Amino acid sequence: MDVKHVFSINPLLPAYQAPQPQIAAPAAPLDWVEFSGGLAEIGHQGPGFAFDNETPRHKVWLEPFRLATRPVTCGEFLEFIEAGGYRRPEFWLSDGWATAQAQGWESPLYWLGEDGGWSLFTLSGLRRLNPAEPVCHVSFFEADAFAKWAGKRLPTEAEWEIAAEGLPVSGNFADRRQFHPCGGGGVARANERPALQQMFGDIWEWTASPYIAYPRFRAAAGAVGEYNGKFMCNQMVLRGGAAITPAGHVRASYRNFFPPSARWAFSGLRLAEDS
Repeated sequence: MDVKHVFSINPLLPAYQAPQPQIAAPAAPLDWVEFSGGLAEIGHQGPGFAFDNETPRHKVWLEPFRLATRPVTCGEFLEFIEAGGYRRPEFWLSDGWATAQAQGWESPLYWLGEDGGWSLFTLSGLRRLNPAEPVCHVSFFEADAFAKWAGKRLPTEAEWEIAAEGLPVSGNFADRRQFHPCGGGGVARANERPALQQMFGDIWEWTASPYIAYPRFRAAAGAVGEYNGKFMCNQMVLRGGAAITPAGHVRASYRNFFPPSARWAFSGLRLAEDS
């Protein structure tokens, strides 16, 4: 993420690696997966490694909800831009609107508007925007504004984790060396139940949850406690891992966190709604 940001402010827009192949297929149709809610447990369990902020495992109550089958795409976010989303304060949190105005946001980070359309800067250099791939490099403020514009909301981190529980932790991670989100593609077959796609890899997904301690949490001693415990203020939680995340680094319980205005992270969104 740091290399990409540094390269992006170089007027020559240098490439970190050679161009990577793109999936030309359109995005899969957006559908919804139903969850009944009720009393559930979240947080790490078992003998495997986890950071201290993923514990203790604890009970949560969830109302019935639906989660979108895939992340929001660049094409869908472009509709938000063309509908004046960056000029309509009714969709924005107060701090988000103030930040967007102060920093002159008109599109996601690394998007470049041209007469012939949009391009974006990647670790493989500048390329045309692919409307089928997940939108990336949006802040929590932008993700929340898009969700409100779409008549939906962001999932809570508990909803996200319950939805991801039991799914294979596989996807577009750093080992593929794409270092960029890829379009999911695919069309559901007739009578096939909707299923969650791209929950892991491609993009970190913003949630509506503030990064705070779980019940009975105590920061670990030493460097791990310094890393996680001291940041439990003014941050929002992201889930799922991204195209630059090592494949073995992510779990359903893994909690990433960034300030709500951060855009240099490989961050996007998935929509949710109440059942």
